This record gives sequence, structure tokens and C-alpha cells, in this order.
Amino acid sequence: MDAILGEITLIRRRRKLDEMTKGEGLGDAYTATLSRMDAQPRSRSKLGMQVLMWVSHAERPLHVDELCHALGVEGSTDLDIRNIPAIETLLASSLGLVTVEKSSSTLRLVHYTLQEYLSHNPNLFHKPHSMIAEVCLTYLNFQHVRSFSPALRSAPTAPFVEYASCSWGTHAKFETTENVKNLALNLLNGYEKHISSKMVLLRGMRAEEQPLDRGDTPKGFTGLHGAAYFGCLEITLALLEANTSDVQATDFHGNTAISWAARRGHERVVRALLERSDVNIDTPDTRYCRTPLSWAAEHGHERVTKMLLERNDVNPNKADHCSQTPLSLAVNNGHGGVVRMLLERRDISANKVDSLSRTPLSRAAEKGHERVIKVLLEWTIANCDTAVTEYGQTLSWAAANGHEGVVRVFLECKGLNPDHPTLNMAEHPSGGLQRTGMRGS
Repeated sequence: MDAILGEITLIRRRRKLDEMTKGEGLGDAYTATLSRMDAQPRSRSKLGMQVLMWVSHAERPLHVDELCHALGVEGSTDLDIRNIPAIETLLASSLGLVTVEKSSSTLRLVHYTLQEYLSHNPNLFHKPHSMIAEVCLTYLNFQHVRSFSPALRSAPTAPFVEYASCSWGTHAKFETTENVKNLALNLLNGYEKHISSKMVLLRGMRAEEQPLDRGDTPKGFTGLHGAAYFGCLEITLALLEANTSDVQATDFHGNTAISWAARRGHERVVRALLERSDVNIDTPDTRYCRTPLSWAAEHGHERVTKMLLERNDVNPNKADHCSQTPLSLAVNNGHGGVVRMLLERRDISANKVDSLSRTPLSRAAEKGHERVIKVLLEWTIANCDTAVTEYGQTLSWAAANGHEGVVRVFLECKGLNPDHPTLNMAEHPSGGLQRTGMRGS
């Protein structure tokens, strides 16, 4: 409004208003507003910039109470509620550049172009991610937060606990200062007994995976597991150098640190762990019988998969409790790049069936993963002595699920007989028919 009213004639004000409505010419207005913010009394100027930093760099939209508590963090012992600023103070200090979304009570920048403006002016904030990580870790190390039992079945009465627990590592991964590292090491010492480890697992694992032990705690989820989960290389190395962490320690489901790093796709942490002689990289977990390669393949982490496959002590055919190999998991999720890497291993079993007698090709056809089908057929034609004649059943899966592109790929494949009878129609989704050709049906 100040930028509009700063124009000296009605036509110029109308032109400025039209520009801003279209998201044009706002850079000058933002610069002028930041100058006015800087001209405020020092405490308000500092607070306004902190609000902008948090809202523009947070991993997700922050609720009002979360940001108020975050900006009240000072010292290293505990949070003083008298130091928590009011939301009205935060909004006033940011001079209208931040607003509250009424439907969700979350904070956002006043316009999407402000995010672009801030990203094009990175020097406005000094190491924002390390500053946010430091606040999160300081908060988690407070006495009242440490007093929460990891067996709590409901969220603790501390608004900032969830964000601090689940996001400190993401910010620390971007920027790790010495102070952040020291605070993280303090938190990760006895991590399995801290409420934050439980909150990380509840967000990072699906409910059907049962992320906690029978006591509803993250038993066995150590600091090294936590550092590997977030992919914080410097903190992981510091834990290993301190020689206080068992690199082969397992959590409640039998996951090792490298298993968590592979599952999350943290290439640098995986590489650091692979360099150690005391890491068994083919150890399956106890719940799903999944190896690090299995997790990486399922989630499509190509670089991590490549590193693991370069090792001779990795078995690319090791199946989980459902008889699914890394290849079948990658196929099922449509990760063509990972599928190609696995097929390049000479010891791969490309047609190994799972517990439902389904091959990877059959799964890809059912899901409609056209790119994966092409990769599998290329490998089959190049590596099999006989023509591709045994895929009537697989073709029927694609046709039954309406995947026209996949059917077209099969029909264009040399050597494939589309009239070849299916091998076991009992497993077909249409059910019942026995040895019926596609055209005959």
C-alpha cells in the first residue's frame, strides 16, 4: 500500500496497483518494506527478519504456536514462557510480509513472489538452516522436553516438539556448524529414550509398519540410527569417531544404521558407512527380512542402489518375507533406472517368483509400468535362448487392467505370441478361465 500511495498521480497509482495485482513490480516494494523493517527499533527489526527467515525456510508451514515458541528459545537450560512473543508482535514486526492462514492457523508469506524475492537475495539471512537447526536442538535439549516419556501415547503439551523433532536433521543436513553438531551429539546421547526419536519414527514410517515396539517406545533406535535417518554426514562421522556407537546395532525391527540411510536415500552417509570394515551391508532386518539394497530399490534411490551393487558381498537376489527381491520391489514401484541397474548384475535372477507365484514382469504388467516393461523385455530378449513365448499370462494382466501402452509394447515385441495360452488363469483377476488365449477370450 505504501508503494502504491507513493505514486504522485491517480493514473500512476492505478498502474502500480495493476502491476502488483499481476505479481509484477513487487521487487521494489519488498526492498522498500525491508528497509522500513530495518529502520524499526533493533529488537523489532531483528524479530521481523527472524519471522521472515523461519516462514521462508521451514520444512512445512508452521502453526502460530510453533513459531511463537521457536522464537522464544534462549539459553540452554529451559524455556521461559515469559519470553514467548505474541503473534500480534510477530506480524507487526514483519510489516505485513507474513500473514496467518485462517483455515489452518499457519503462517505464510503474503505473496508467492516474496518467496522468489527472498531466494534471489540469499544474503538477507546468515546460514538460516543452521540457525533453525540450532533452535530446534536447543529446544529438544531443554529439561522439560527431556522429561517427556517416550512411552507417551499422545502428543506432549509442547507446541514446538513435533517440528523440532522431525525437522532438525533436515536443516542440519543443509548446514552443520560446530554448535549444531555439539547440540546434536547431546541430543543423540540416549536418543532411544527421548520423545523426539518416537516422533521421528511415527512420521517416517507407515502405520502398518508398526514403527514402535510393544511398549510403544522407539527401543533400540540409537543416535547413530537417528543421524543416518536424517542423512547428517558430519554428525554421523562424529558419532563414529567418538567410538561410542555400535555401527551394527539394530533397532526394534532389526534395522542397522546403513539400512536407514539406504532406505532414506542418503548417499553420503551410505558411502561413509560402506568404507568401514565392521559394517555388514547385507544384514536383513528381523521384521521384514529386508536388506539395505532392498529398501533402496523399493524407494528408487538410484545412487545408493548403484553403490551397493558395486559391492561383491551384496546378494541382489535376497528375498524378503514375501519372497520379493530388490528387483521385484523396484519393478512394483516403477523405478526403471533401478531395474536397469539390477539387471546389469550377472548374478541377477530376473524371473524369480514371489510368494504369490508372480514374476517381476507380471507385476510390472499389472501396474502398467511401461518403461519398466521395456527394460525387462530388452533384458529377456538379450539373455534368454528361447523366443519370448511364455508371456500370455503377463499380457493378460496388462489387458485386464486397461494398460493399453503396456499391451502395445508386448504386441510390438518380436517373438511374443499374443495367442499363447495363459499358464495359470486361476491367478488372473478375472478368475476361473483355464488355458484361454487372449484373442480366443
